[in-house]
Amino acid sequence: MSTGKPGEGRDYEARHLLVLEGLEAVRKRPAMYIGSTDTRGLMHCLWEIIDNAVDEALAGFGDRIDIWLNADGSIQVNDVARGIPVDIEPRTGLSGVEVVFTKLHAGGKFGAGSYNATGGLHGVGASVVNALSTRLDVEVDRNGATWAMSFRRGFPGVFDGPGPDAPFTPGNELRKVGRVGKAVTGTRVRYWPDRQIFLKDAQLSRSQLLARARQTSFLVPGLELRVTDARGETEEVEVFKHDGGIGEFCDYLSTGAAVTEVLRLKGSDQFTETVPMLDEHGAMTPTDVERTLDVDVALRWANGYDSQVVSFVNIIATPKGGTHVTGFERGLTRAFLRGLDGTRLLKAGEEITKEDVLEGVTAVVTVRLAEPQFEGQTKEVLGTPPVARLVARIVEAELGDFLTSNKAAQRPQARAVMEKVVSASRTRVQARAHKEAQRRKNALESSTLPAKLADCRSTALDRTELFIVEGDSALGTAKLARDSEFQALLPIRGKILNVQKASVGDMLKNAECASIIQVVGAGSGRTFDLDAARYSKIIFMADADADGAHIRTLLATLFFKYMRPMVEAGRVYTAVPPLHRFELIGPRKGAEKYLYTYSEAEYRRKLAELTKKGQSFKEPQRYKGLGEMDADQLAETTMNPRRRTLRRLRVDEGAAAEAVFEKLMGNDVGPRKEFIVEGAYALDSDRIDA
Repeated sequence: MSTGKPGEGRDYEARHLLVLEGLEAVRKRPAMYIGSTDTRGLMHCLWEIIDNAVDEALAGFGDRIDIWLNADGSIQVNDVARGIPVDIEPRTGLSGVEVVFTKLHAGGKFGAGSYNATGGLHGVGASVVNALSTRLDVEVDRNGATWAMSFRRGFPGVFDGPGPDAPFTPGNELRKVGRVGKAVTGTRVRYWPDRQIFLKDAQLSRSQLLARARQTSFLVPGLELRVTDARGETEEVEVFKHDGGIGEFCDYLSTGAAVTEVLRLKGSDQFTETVPMLDEHGAMTPTDVERTLDVDVALRWANGYDSQVVSFVNIIATPKGGTHVTGFERGLTRAFLRGLDGTRLLKAGEEITKEDVLEGVTAVVTVRLAEPQFEGQTKEVLGTPPVARLVARIVEAELGDFLTSNKAAQRPQARAVMEKVVSASRTRVQARAHKEAQRRKNALESSTLPAKLADCRSTALDRTELFIVEGDSALGTAKLARDSEFQALLPIRGKILNVQKASVGDMLKNAECASIIQVVGAGSGRTFDLDAARYSKIIFMADADADGAHIRTLLATLFFKYMRPMVEAGRVYTAVPPLHRFELIGPRKGAEKYLYTYSEAEYRRKLAELTKKGQSFKEPQRYKGLGEMDADQLAETTMNPRRRTLRRLRVDEGAAAEAVFEKLMGNDVGPRKEFIVEGAYALDSDRIDA
């Protein structure tokens, strides 16, 4: 019950209402328009300006876009398209430039006017960027003249000097600042993001910009994008231009050995969309509008299990998919169900799912339609409902023709990809059985973990470690050297299967690989769940020789290909056993009696140091393998967390790492031979295990 005065806190009248005029709403709630105010939001503003220029190129005007990241914190985007209209818009009485940059929900892309298909209603985007900038300058070449206008936080006016801190005089005049040839047209936008809005650590990402520019050049064949980063000591310029379209894009994204060539699935269809339209009486009337949907898909299957589907609507990326991706996946699955019917590849009781079909696929899904419905201003998800049905129909028909083709060039590829899908289905069933047997059993259940596993007592994930040890001799010593509270041991017999060359089924059938996956307990491939892993660290422990290096490489290949999230999380290590031991004769009080070195260079340095000091020592011992150490030595040098050195395996660039593994561990001998021959003379023997 309230104890306040009568009426206190209850006053709620019209005077309490706040009406946000024009761009005030954008500055009050920027995240509603750009998603966030961190780096992602900063980049989104840049996409909005770039996409305006790209939409012009998509409409057939302009073939070049220049983007500058300037040292003063400003961003500039130039195009050579038609230019923003400079004449007066009759309803507002303002110039076209001012309307585009100051009025929300204003632009040439709402009706059946200048654009048939665009990346969205970008009159919103330009005005939002303007509202969130301390200064925005726009120059337009049109009608034989250069027109200019400046804005401060969304308000038009004139700056008396360069930069956002120059004196500002409000005013809304579009100024003529020069003359150009009548055929010369284009738009130049330069803006300074408002640091009152964006977080302090928000920075423009050059790598994201380059990736987006490359992507756009694939999607708009013939369009040249030039990105100049002038923020450093020297200007860095990147130029992107591709004439091959999305087929070339798919080839660029695809990794692993190809099962099929790049397939193109194209089609067009009409649908009726009911949209509210303003009639002459000012009422919104539901009106049926006939739309045309153009579908263009490029896809390829490779021998891996990872799938990559990138989607676009009018060349705007939709990273979270939408109805067009739903339709693509549905059409793909239906086509395979139809194609496999009567081939006898599927046995009775077997079935294929969407995941089986998508295994190893790289696809670029593009659709073009007028006035797409996006779920939110950030345009990450397409929401137009009829698109799913039409895309599914087109993909099913086009891919079905390929799978049932009798052409000599297509038939072997169709057979190979159908066999791959069936194999993926069987592997999925095998992997599920493995995963069910992987969980740690309690005392009342029988354990299905390998008998050779010497498990630890602790179940605390933050400190448990699994040592994968090569050889029985090393295992015996390691059992005595370990801390059985938190250190587990799994022995392997020599060199495991090279999984880069083998199929998923062969890998799961291999006893050593299967036991490793079972003991780690997080599944493999698509089903891998990092949170389910039974140990915080996985440590490879093998001899410090060429065979040991080979074993570590084979283990790294297994983890990279089938348990990559474990590697990406930095939870996979290799132990660093010593190569030499010095036993000192009569060491000084408090000094160590035994000294260990871990490389030839360190051995030579230590030898010279002891000789210089006049310290006597016995003949240094060279360890040929882990089995030569006793338990105390192994614990001290390699297993004790207080004394040991671990080398962490990292994956900084997934695509580059994939290419390296394929080159060095794959089926193709030629690139591997070339790599070995080229590096033979440059490799220092001390780096053989670096």
